[in-house]
Amino acid sequence: MSKRLALSMALVWSTAAVGLTVSLVSVEQEIEIGKEAQAYVREQVPELGDGEVSGYVQDIGRKLVAHAPGPEYPYSFSVANYKELNAFALPGGPVWIHRGAIRAAGNESQMVGVLAHEIAHIAQRHTADRLTKSIITGGLLELLSSVLGEDRKSEAARLGAGLFAQGLFLKFSRDDEREADRVGLEMMDAAGWDPRGMVEFMQVLRAQQGRDPSAVEVFLSTHPSPEGRVDEVRAMIDGRSDGRRDSRRFQQVHERLDRLPPAESMRTSDGGGPE
Repeated sequence: MSKRLALSMALVWSTAAVGLTVSLVSVEQEIEIGKEAQAYVREQVPELGDGEVSGYVQDIGRKLVAHAPGPEYPYSFSVANYKELNAFALPGGPVWIHRGAIRAAGNESQMVGVLAHEIAHIAQRHTADRLTKSIITGGLLELLSSVLGEDRKSEAARLGAGLFAQGLFLKFSRDDEREADRVGLEMMDAAGWDPRGMVEFMQVLRAQQGRDPSAVEVFLSTHPSPEGRVDEVRAMIDGRSDGRRDSRRFQQVHERLDRLPPAESMRTSDGGGPE
């Protein structure tokens, strides 16, 4: 048995014995994994190339990130040109929101709630925790061997991108989702937006589910149902200030989206996209 493999197995056993209290993936390695995952997503997902819409989303993202806890990740924000309602976060900083989610939001605070939730997943290192758990429970010693070596970041990144392609990073635990709601609300409040927008967007999802289940099918495959979350998030909001609900710029972006060529559907797109 090699020394590296022996060390990997020892870490697996010791970490499992005391419970998952540390991440086996450093912030630097997480960022490298995220770069590979982002490159993979850009090959699969049609990105909306409209500067006005993407610039607006990036501005909102930067204002939220200014109040994000945790490591200083190189956050970025992209718009997927899909009509379905969805958003997702990649390791180490990249956040994507579907054009359909922006269009479905009735005011700015609702869209901000979506972005804040995804930023919170990154800030709380949920992907690194999920990767560590997969290493331990799945016996992924080859991946563990890669992420342990600071001089082997590219190998870790390749393996991480492969796991992303299998959907490892797209679905979090219920506890992670609850924490992302809480931290996202705190960011919204600190940045000056009405945190009730997050609850309102969940209600939008619920209404869409009744009218057109296919529009929210992808979202529900990677997020908990909005049914149980509405009351939980309302309880978290109790006592917070109202904050900003809308802006003229958000309404202008809505109007611009209506003038652009129709968004693609994930069901017919050649690229497919993360599900």
